[in-house]
Amino acid sequence: MQYMLLIYDEEAKLAAMTADESKAFMGEYARFSAAIAARGALVAGDALKPTSTATSVRVRDGATLLTDGPFAETREQLGGYYLIEAPDLDRALEMAAQIPSARTGTIEVRPVQVFRP
Repeated sequence: MQYMLLIYDEEAKLAAMTADESKAFMGEYARFSAAIAARGALVAGDALKPTSTATSVRVRDGATLLTDGPFAETREQLGGYYLIEAPDLDRALEMAAQIPSARTGTIEVRPVQVFRP
């Protein structure tokens, strides 16, 4: 079964890291990515650009409305994701707990609903 691991962190805290802290943090991500890829669990994964680069799109009464940034004001922002294969939710949760941002932010784990015939 596929699971989406959504990575939420505080952009301000990440931006405040020193170059050495950022390099170490990203090194942890590289090691985690390599480990789940080696197990055959990694389907996809990437970081997202900061929320300052986002545009939210809504259609109301036939009109398209565009606003800068994410829809909701939150303390943590969606910063990236992993799409993984796992035999069950317990294993997906174990992998989510190994993501470096689990120590500084939140990892949301959701089963993927596949709509293929």
